[in-house]
Amino acid sequence: MNGADRKATGTSDLAARTLTAVVMVVVAGFALCLGGWSWNLFVMLAAFGVLREWIALVRGFVASAPARGLWNAVGVVYIGFATAMLAFLRTDIFGAAAVLSVVGAVIATDVGAYFAGRVIGGPKIAPRISPSKTWAGLAGGMIGATIVLVGTRGETPLWHAVLGGILLAAVAQAGDFFESWMKRRAGVKDSGALLPGHGGLFDRLDGLLAVLFVGGLLFVLPAILKYD
Repeated sequence: MNGADRKATGTSDLAARTLTAVVMVVVAGFALCLGGWSWNLFVMLAAFGVLREWIALVRGFVASAPARGLWNAVGVVYIGFATAMLAFLRTDIFGAAAVLSVVGAVIATDVGAYFAGRVIGGPKIAPRISPSKTWAGLAGGMIGATIVLVGTRGETPLWHAVLGGILLAAVAQAGDFFESWMKRRAGVKDSGALLPGHGGLFDRLDGLLAVLFVGGLLFVLPAILKYD
């Protein structure tokens, strides 16, 4: 492939990534604004899509049927609980602002980690699983998440928002590593091909799922019990 071909391919990939990102933001934003059954349907479809990719990845590295069944059962619990928490965040108990805060913090984690990793570099966290992830990137992700949570904290104490940003970024990165580990075991680059230029749904939601799952266990379930 000559230089012109590589440049054209890169431009095409960027255009596909940009268009896909715009469509995702518009669809998700529309569903979030509507709330109710529209948001719940959107979350259900996302959960179904991620679960399909999970099952496909498991098929790629688990040989026995009983083991695959166990892995898939774990996937149902993990993905189901996390996406149920995403749906629950849009209810009147929390509201759209809570969804935007959590999702924004996860996005800020990815952005902060990317730029800090590129600019600072340094030692890798787990090069065999994800060669591009560095400790500097993790720190950048923590800073990004903290900025978002501090900016959207409302009446929440400042130190809660700071601690929350640090923990959220760590959990999001752990979710990213977990999905990368599954892909490496399965011998694939992406979890799917549903999103042109981005891979699969699991590729885009790995960190968010981990944050929602852990956050649900630590914070949301006690809130639900108290509310009841």
